[in-house]
Amino acid sequence: MQNENQLKEIVKEKYGEIANQSLQQNLSSCCGATSCGDDMYSIMADDYSKLEGYNPDADLGLGCGIPTEFAFMKEGDTVIDLGSGAGNDAFVARRFVGEAGKVIGIDFTESMIHKARENAEKTGFNNVEFRQGDIENMPVTSNKADVILSNCVLNLVPNKHKVFSEIYRVLKPGAHFSISDIVLDGELPNDLKQAAEMYAGCVSGAIQKKNYLDIIKEAGFEDIKIQKEKKIHIPEEILSQFLSPEDVKLVNQKTGIYSITVFAKKPSKDDRNCCEPASGCC
Repeated sequence: MQNENQLKEIVKEKYGEIANQSLQQNLSSCCGATSCGDDMYSIMADDYSKLEGYNPDADLGLGCGIPTEFAFMKEGDTVIDLGSGAGNDAFVARRFVGEAGKVIGIDFTESMIHKARENAEKTGFNNVEFRQGDIENMPVTSNKADVILSNCVLNLVPNKHKVFSEIYRVLKPGAHFSISDIVLDGELPNDLKQAAEMYAGCVSGAIQKKNYLDIIKEAGFEDIKIQKEKKIHIPEEILSQFLSPEDVKLVNQKTGIYSITVFAKKPSKDDRNCCEPASGCC
């Protein structure tokens, strides 16, 4: 597998391509990243179309859950969406926070930021903004957010300890996150782990569910709970591009690939005295 910088470049390149595709094209692929032939099917994405605040121009079908359903957002909140893409979750969040609130989307793919800003301009909202940046080093001051959202993004981050540390820093004391992500129960075959396309497709970058939850706990969060869980089935047409027939059967029978939506809270009293990332603490 490539190093962290190489993995980030793979993700940036793939999602730069995806930014210019339609929802229909992306739903026919694994997180929009790899071709699945002519059949049109959604592997991970949930249907946003009936939600208030839904903006079809911002929906690229790249999620694996609907974290806004579980995020306990309220009027006046400051909400940050990590890996905001074309702005789908950010615009839904804006319906909850209203005119008095603020929604900030962060994405490190330039074409996604451009698309999201175009979509924001069409809405006329003056309290939804998009910032280009790496969520391992967020362009946000400490203790800023009431709620942090993310949808099928953290599995693409090589250093998950760092990003959860950043989430901790940016949340206000007593604030919380709701994150939908891909996790594993059982091992993936090595060929699948090494496939760059499957990394960008939100699968081979996923870690064991227990390890994922342990990282959240180690970052200092409390009240950790899984709000929703669903099993993901990767079609054989995709797996067979990377695996032998025997390994395809092994993945389908022995490995659990799951979408989870997980909640956790930053303690009201923060004894860690976290500061800005440039200082090197936390």
